[in-house]
This record gives sequence, structure tokens and C-alpha cells, in this order.
Amino acid sequence: MPDISPTAVIALIAEHHIVESDGPLTPDSDLFAQGLDSLAMMQLMLHLEREFGVRITPTEMTRNHFATATILARWLSHPNRSAA
Repeated sequence: MPDISPTAVIALIAEHHIVESDGPLTPDSDLFAQGLDSLAMMQLMLHLEREFGVRITPTEMTRNHFATATILARWLSHPNRSAA
């Protein structure tokens, strides 16, 4: 299982312009308040799968899992998640 950091998630979001934030994203920034919507969430999922070799099922794509970079990184790095 890859060790995915909040910083790596933020870098991916910034690199691919997933959200357009007025200020810098922090590990605890609310991604939905920063503009993450369903389309952006799908784009982020595809980049996460490609970059980190994880598989995210449609049922796992919830607001709870994608709330912040910290929560997302912790969830994706959890040992009980299966890799792609």
C-alpha cells in the first residue's frame, strides 16, 4: 500500500488544477469549500489512481473520504484498502 501524504494530494490537486482556490490549500482545507464538485472529484480520482496505483470504487467516492487532503491521504494509505 502506498504511503500517500496530504502534501502529495495537494500537489496533485494544484498540478492538475482540480480546484481554483483563492489562497493556498492546506492539509485541512475543506476541498468542497474550495470548489471540489462531482466532476472535479472524478478528475481527482483518476489522477490519484494513476499517480499512486490505488483503486477507488464509485461507492468509495464520498464527501467524507474527499473532505480534506489529510482525510483523503489517510484513507488512501489505510492498510485495509486494496491497491489497484
